[in-house]
Amino acid sequence: MSALTRWLASPSLRPFVLLAVVIVALVAFDGAQGRILNRAILFSVLQQFATLGPVALGLGLTMILREFDLSIGGVMSLAGCIAVMFGAGTPAFGIVLALAVGFAAGAAQGAIMVRLNLSSVGVTLGGLLTLGGMAYVITENKAIGYDRMDIAMQVNDPILGVFSLRSLVALGIFVVAALAIGWTRPGRDVRAVGSDRRSASVAGVDTGKIIIGIFAVSGTLTALAGALLSYSLAAASPVALADALVPAAAACIIGGVSLSGGKGTPLGIAGGVLVLCFLRSGLSAIGLPPYMHDIVTGGVLVVVALLDAEDLQRRLFALSNVSSRHA
Repeated sequence: MSALTRWLASPSLRPFVLLAVVIVALVAFDGAQGRILNRAILFSVLQQFATLGPVALGLGLTMILREFDLSIGGVMSLAGCIAVMFGAGTPAFGIVLALAVGFAAGAAQGAIMVRLNLSSVGVTLGGLLTLGGMAYVITENKAIGYDRMDIAMQVNDPILGVFSLRSLVALGIFVVAALAIGWTRPGRDVRAVGSDRRSASVAGVDTGKIIIGIFAVSGTLTALAGALLSYSLAAASPVALADALVPAAAACIIGGVSLSGGKGTPLGIAGGVLVLCFLRSGLSAIGLPPYMHDIVTGGVLVVVALLDAEDLQRRLFALSNVSSRHA
């Protein structure tokens, strides 16, 4: 009981405890059917992780700063359209161009917030509408096909049965982010700015550069996810990728990122993404209708919100201590 309560109270460990609970519950519900723990499910989970993971990581980093990037839906859609439109001859050029657009969009929004001292909500909401509108303009409000089916197959082909090129890229991004946040000066500065911006500034942290840099990273990661997903689907649309915000925010909250800033890790965000991906793939495998996915995900978010309540945490620790004394 003591170890469990500590794990549930730890923002970094809690998503993996929840992941284990989700897997055990799905296996128990599935019974002897064997539809949960197999290569097909793991491949499906990691394919979803490849799409949602980078987006949630970018959003989570802005949340650690006590900001919020609402523009990720617009960035993702525009980047996917640009990659498909300009990457037919040279796929790498389409990716680079999409990344440049994502970087520029994020950096521009960050600069506007810093220079004019504006809220990220208003600025990035404007970014969402502007970038989404640009996707409509360049595509003339039409879905665009991608003729390079060889590229679509390459980014989706199974590697070792459960991975793909897209999922390996996403996993690598989380490793780099975890090292950067945990072991570098800029990573520590991000936490400091999110915890107390004024104190961080007094301590010599260039808060403006940190904010602009993190929003540029968010835009770049989101653009990469949109471009690779559009390649994998061999198509792009100005509306197909616009609904990424809600699942990304849910993954961050499950992963221990605090809306008050200063808390959260890339590892925790990865755990939150895996919880959502296992829920989606597992519930689909056992035949539950799509609306049940939202209901179950909402239930998980309520549990996480309750675990974040300080009074409940104190009671859990008190119960843990009582159990330890009587053991």
